[in-house]
Amino acid sequence: MEVCCVPQVSSLEELIEELYKVFEYNEVDVDYVQALMESYKSNPQDWKKYAKFDRLLPYTRNLIDEGNGKFNLLMLCWGPSQSSPIHDHADAHCFMKLMQGSLTEVRFDWPEEQGERSEMTEEEQGKHMKQTGVNEMKLNGVYYINDSLGLHRVENRSHSEGSVSLHLYSPPYIMCSKFDENTGKRTKGEVKFYSKFGSKKHSHCIKNA
Repeated sequence: MEVCCVPQVSSLEELIEELYKVFEYNEVDVDYVQALMESYKSNPQDWKKYAKFDRLLPYTRNLIDEGNGKFNLLMLCWGPSQSSPIHDHADAHCFMKLMQGSLTEVRFDWPEEQGERSEMTEEEQGKHMKQTGVNEMKLNGVYYINDSLGLHRVENRSHSEGSVSLHLYSPPYIMCSKFDENTGKRTKGEVKFYSKFGSKKHSHCIKNA
C-alpha cells in the first residue's frame, strides 16, 4: 500500500475500520499507519466517552478497541504536570497521536548493562540514561517509536490543563519495562487498563506501565 493512497477518515470509527484492514497483513507498514492516523482530525465528540481522568493517577490507559489480535487502540489521559516513567515497548510498534492539550516526548538510549551498580558512584550511575531528543507533540501529529529507536518518557508539562493522546500498539503487549533515570535500573510491570470500551466497571487500575 502506498502512502499517497491513504484514505481521509472523518471519524474515530472510520479510523478503526481502516486499521482493521491494514492489520489483515502480517507486516506493519509504519509510514502508512502513521499517515492514516494523521488523516483523522481529533473530534472530542468521537472520543470523549473513552477519556477518563483520575486525579489520583499520573495518567490512565483506556482501551478503545482490541483490534484483530495484531493491534490494540488506547486513549491515554494525562493530568497536569504528570508523566509516564521511562519505558520500552516490549518489541511492539508504538504510534502516538495528540488529541487534546500538549505533551512532550523525551527519548533516551538504552542504559548500559552493568553487573554491580552498587559499586558505582551516584555520578557514574546517572550516566546510564542518556537523553537523545525531545519532541513537542503537536495537535493531530502522530509520533512513532519502537525498541530499536530507544526508550521514551511522555510528559504533560502544563500545570493547569489535562491532555489526551491516542495510542496504537502492534502487537498488543501486557508487560513492559520501566527504567530509573538516575541508575538505569530496569523493573518489569504489567500493563493494565483503567477502563475498557468506555466503561470503568470492567477495568483494573494501571500499575508500572
